Amino acid sequence: MHEFHLPDMTCGHCASTVNLALKLVDPACEVSVDVASRKVQVKSSEERAALVEALTESGYPPAA
Repeated sequence: MHEFHLPDMTCGHCASTVNLALKLVDPACEVSVDVASRKVQVKSSEERAALVEALTESGYPPAA
């Protein structure tokens, strides 16, 4: 399980974009998005770096 804090994710559209970006990297991943806390949990067999890259490229870089 990977957890990310995405400060730029502020609405449902943002959440949809984040979900799609992660599913493109790993179609079988399970994504849980909490817009209010700006957190995303991802259950995936992919490397964390690949998920971070996908999030960053979609415009939602995780906070350090």
